Amino acid sequence: MPPARPGPSCAASCFASTLGRSGPTAHQEERALPDHQQTTRRGLFGWVLFDCAAQPFFTLVTTFVFAPFFAASLAATPAEGQELWGYATAAAGLVTALLAPLLGAVADATGARKPWIAGFAVPYLLACLALWFTAPGDPWSVAIALTAFALGTVAIEFASLFNNAMMGDLVPRSRLGRLSGAGWAMGYAGGLASLVLTLGFLAASPDTGRTLLGFEPLFGLDPATREGDRAAGPLSALWFVVFVLPLFLFTPDVPRRLAYGAAIRQGRARLVAALAEARRAPGVVRLLLANMIFADGLVALFAFGGIYAAGVLGWTTIQIGTFGILLTITGTAGALIGGWLDDRIGARPVILGALGGLFLCGLGIVSVDRDTILFVVEVTPASPGTLFSSAPDLMFLVLGAIIGAMAGPLQASARSLLVHLSPPERAGAFFGLFALSGKVTSFLAPLSVALVTAATGSQAAGMAVILVFFALGALVLSGVRHP
Repeated sequence: MPPARPGPSCAASCFASTLGRSGPTAHQEERALPDHQQTTRRGLFGWVLFDCAAQPFFTLVTTFVFAPFFAASLAATPAEGQELWGYATAAAGLVTALLAPLLGAVADATGARKPWIAGFAVPYLLACLALWFTAPGDPWSVAIALTAFALGTVAIEFASLFNNAMMGDLVPRSRLGRLSGAGWAMGYAGGLASLVLTLGFLAASPDTGRTLLGFEPLFGLDPATREGDRAAGPLSALWFVVFVLPLFLFTPDVPRRLAYGAAIRQGRARLVAALAEARRAPGVVRLLLANMIFADGLVALFAFGGIYAAGVLGWTTIQIGTFGILLTITGTAGALIGGWLDDRIGARPVILGALGGLFLCGLGIVSVDRDTILFVVEVTPASPGTLFSSAPDLMFLVLGAIIGAMAGPLQASARSLLVHLSPPERAGAFFGLFALSGKVTSFLAPLSVALVTAATGSQAAGMAVILVFFALGALVLSGVRHP
């Protein structure tokens, strides 16, 4: 094995030290990696940076900036905004569910995964740019926002599928937890940096014309037409282009084996074989079923978290963004600690612990409104124009921080557990099934939130549905045994 080379920055060296060097080990249970898989430190860092490149879309668009802007300024009412956002999220999940398994199997047949990532980057970038054209009052803004959001979600999910499928070719299996955890931690760091940039320098309050840091928005962005909020889309596109480059430059890919036409035909056969093999592996079936359930809840939780805070607590973009900064800080720490725990005690206990924490925190979240905490305890409402000045604000803030710390380990350990349970030669197909399990009913939780919200007129009632998904997911996963 050639010596590992230093990464392109101090951060690279730090993460590479966490991951360790790839290659054969002295332990007999380690799978020796082929020569083309002796990954250098900067190759590992390039893979880890993909999560950093993709995360601003989820942080800025899906959760903390654009989604609350959509509900508060584009939709007729916050409840209607939550309902429409739920339908768009459900539509994106359904498309992903239908196509992900076949695409994963095709990627195994073609070999190389990076061309697929590049291909899906194109519609993703176009969708992000389209979000700029959603000015309040424009009759087409709602349609543009929902269409671009759904298209961007599908494209980045497919790109992530192929990035995930590269994991087993980069490090031995004993280091998968640290690699996956480092990726999620870097993703949270990217989300945090992009959120600070947006709130500190781009998105300003329409009332004061100032950003969170007290500046006038850069580039002359107009607070009255919410240009700073709409800039979340173009910023996500630019961020992706910059931070995905190391993946293409430094991270090794397996050689191309088949032309795309032949790969599609062979991919169908590989998918059938993967389905048959998965049925013979009870642990894989249970993991896929559990992931199908709790991933639905997680998608809905992050899709509606900012919308819920805007509608129920009356939070502005500045407050929601500050909340997001705290959440991403705790998420970064949670992902790193979760990755370490994954390699120490196994992925299954980490996942179950995270689901328990998410259930309890979610229950606390829906118990809060402007005048009440814990459903029945009346409190003094927040003073106008102040940040987090009431008990409901502070409780929501603390619970959200814990949710951030739980979400990273849940997702990182779920994908590392799949690699442990699946055969190396079918990594793409099994990650396709994993994406299928995470998306085949991913429309169900957002749709349930939308329908319950529409039926009751209550955002809290709609959000309470998410708790059922976390509880059922934990119950199913409890039967999985780590190899």
